[in-house]
Amino acid sequence: MSKFESSLPRLNRRAALKLGAAAAGGMAITGAFAGPGRAQTVASNEAVEDMIEKANAMTPGWHRFALGDARITTVLDGARHGDGPYPTFGNDQSQDEMAALMRANYLPETRYVNGFTPTLVELDDNLILFDTGFGEDGHANGYGKLVERMAAAGYGTDAVTIVVITHFHGDHIQGLMSGGKPTFPNARYVVGEREYEWWTSDEAKSGDRADGAKLVERKVVPLRDQITFVGDGDAVVEGVTAMEAFGHSPGHMIFEVASGGQRLWLTADTANHFVASLQKPEWKVRFDQNSAMATATRKRVFDQIAEERIPFIGYHMPFPAVGYAEKLPDGGYRFIPETYQLAVAEEE
Repeated sequence: MSKFESSLPRLNRRAALKLGAAAAGGMAITGAFAGPGRAQTVASNEAVEDMIEKANAMTPGWHRFALGDARITTVLDGARHGDGPYPTFGNDQSQDEMAALMRANYLPETRYVNGFTPTLVELDDNLILFDTGFGEDGHANGYGKLVERMAAAGYGTDAVTIVVITHFHGDHIQGLMSGGKPTFPNARYVVGEREYEWWTSDEAKSGDRADGAKLVERKVVPLRDQITFVGDGDAVVEGVTAMEAFGHSPGHMIFEVASGGQRLWLTADTANHFVASLQKPEWKVRFDQNSAMATATRKRVFDQIAEERIPFIGYHMPFPAVGYAEKLPDGGYRFIPETYQLAVAEEE
């Protein structure tokens, strides 16, 4: 047990395997309702949603692996089931084109699941949290599970020494405060300087992003005295480097973690869907504030990830949100979930 972990009881290997089997069983139950024509035989959509909810409840909410001397833990803050991915994704295309893309990837054509995955990096004397999920504001909708799932993984909120915010959208910053006080009382904060300047500007406060600016005023600005600003190439700590990835938001940042000769990129919202955003990086995404810039950033970032075979964690990738990107002949990318590649690297 590391110095950052609490004294909560931990799963032994046999219990973990049983939990994994239960999760697999939950996935099989969900799949039973996904076959062609099956939905018409189900009593109601409510029954399907209830089954999905029960299956998801059996899925472990955190995942841990080693990267050199670092320990990485991804935490599922929540998962949203909704209509889509069109027109949230591909709103410059047609529903038929999106449906064809989903069908080709064995996905539902008009429904999708969007996960939210903060990440903990335990490196040297620091426990670094990247993004904070929905916090207490999300509880009514079944989100905001970061704190309880951190506890299940063995981490208390007081163990976090640094909180890094990739950008200021609500699903990344709402967990910063709880009951009007900092959720992570012993942490300092690291944010992109450009992101902070824009969201606290008159332009942000008076434009169509005014609601987001108000949220920043409540969740981020009260922490101003504990904030360190970073730009492209700046170090958060030794082994963690900030990189600009603008477009999704004015100052959106991504980060590289390097330890023991291994590298991992935390790409935040550079790509928001493992098929729609990666296989079709040029298709517009409703949440991208500057669409042309976001597209260029997506291609630049994932070109390098694919070429150098860098593992990455995407905030909205399928949980546990860790994988690789393969460059496709048409210019898109195929998401490859991480299986045992990093475990083998650890042994070597």
